[in-house]
Amino acid sequence: MKKIAVVGPIPRDHIVTHQGDLIQKWGCVTHPVIALSVLAGNDLEIIPVSHVRTVDKDNVAEVFKGYKGISLKHVTSAYDQGDIISLRFVDQNNRLERQTGFMDPILPADMTSLLDCDAFVFIPISDYEISLDTLKYLKSKSKGTIIFDAHGPTTACLVNGERQRKFWIDRDQWLPFIDVLKMNLEEAHASWFKKEYESKDYSELELDRAEIRKFAEHCLSLGVKCVYVTLDSRGCLTFYKKRGGVIVEELVASIKVDRVIDTTGCGDSFAGGLSYGLVSKAKDYIGAAKYGNAFGALRTQGKTFDVFKPLEETNQIIANGHV
Repeated sequence: MKKIAVVGPIPRDHIVTHQGDLIQKWGCVTHPVIALSVLAGNDLEIIPVSHVRTVDKDNVAEVFKGYKGISLKHVTSAYDQGDIISLRFVDQNNRLERQTGFMDPILPADMTSLLDCDAFVFIPISDYEISLDTLKYLKSKSKGTIIFDAHGPTTACLVNGERQRKFWIDRDQWLPFIDVLKMNLEEAHASWFKKEYESKDYSELELDRAEIRKFAEHCLSLGVKCVYVTLDSRGCLTFYKKRGGVIVEELVASIKVDRVIDTTGCGDSFAGGLSYGLVSKAKDYIGAAKYGNAFGALRTQGKTFDVFKPLEETNQIIANGHV
């Protein structure tokens, strides 16, 4: 049986959608874990790895109750710390964020009994949540594919609780220990920066498709096997090297939806879809992107986890290109 570890926070989210609806739920890790459970059932072992507050541990366990294939042994509360997040969407894709609770970082010691996992899905939402030493440890001790979401290292939490986009300045220290790098366009912008700026307008570098390719080529040159840049409704740009070192660039079309209800957790869900695609058929980066797109599209369709579908139905959605 294949094993996938999903690593990051399980924040208590307080969300106001772009339509003005209020949603309170557990976020981040919960989305891909439950999506994978609904997809594969008992044919896959899914292991959330997270630190939560002591008062929240039983409630978090209740979220996963009834879903098949999930092991909760690595959801712990030794330091009594966990994320608490407030999100207010100003439109369908953009939001204002505040953070008032903080998970203690995931360290190598959290991963020592998980070295036999086929994939590790790292989905930090802030820059302190995953230690670089953790990736180095896994790279040296495990053969599992390391999937990493750039949302964490491109997001800082300020002393007033505001969450702001930041440059991933030490990016090149991380890239050699990442197999699959996933990000959205805004995070790509924060990851591909100039060494110096002539003015205080740091947004002056426009990331068109040619510039995204330069960034992807840089990542691939440092050991990353595949780079995914999601483009919202346009789909997902995928870059990887095939035999002979030739770089493949392909835009994998999005799964169309008629109406977007809530986009919270779409990126996390996408990463979970990638992991399924990559462990079910190694190095099929395009096929994995299709599962990522499907998970992300399904996540938009409601406020609960009922949006996710079993494998046969998900495969049909991918074939149709529409939810």
